[in-house]
Amino acid sequence: MERSAQRLGRALVVIVDDRVAHGEHEDNTGPLVTELLEEAGFIVDGVVVVEAETAGIRNALNTAVIGGADLVITVGGTGVSPRDRTPDATAGVLDRPIPGIGEALRASGLAAGAVDAGISRGLAGVSGSTLVVNLAGSRAAVRDGMATLSSLVPHVIDELSGLD
Repeated sequence: MERSAQRLGRALVVIVDDRVAHGEHEDNTGPLVTELLEEAGFIVDGVVVVEAETAGIRNALNTAVIGGADLVITVGGTGVSPRDRTPDATAGVLDRPIPGIGEALRASGLAAGAVDAGISRGLAGVSGSTLVVNLAGSRAAVRDGMATLSSLVPHVIDELSGLD
């Protein structure tokens, strides 16, 4: 993601974590995603924390899309436990899925030795003109995922904006 902030646009981070939403734990992934997005050239509008409830996740995503974000990164809720609802909520707002991004994220996680990457249900796709990507909730998954996205995201955003 080596272009200017003006070229890449605006991003929003959505943290899906019951304990963080209830104030029981501090968010340690939102600041990391924000830092990595800013280093990549994005203007980060903020970090939104929501409970692992489909309606709340969907509301945060729709708000970002309506607000004109170019990229939304969700963190957390991508596994197989009953509270992992992020992909289900995301599927409800996507106009066009981009399965290759999710596949690339899973492959890079597995290659990095993260066995749980193989059970990630994270999705990626387009809602309106916004790219939405689900990342797993660990700092390692965020670092690996953002590295994987570095070459994919600028291309997608260029295509969505008609610049490519």
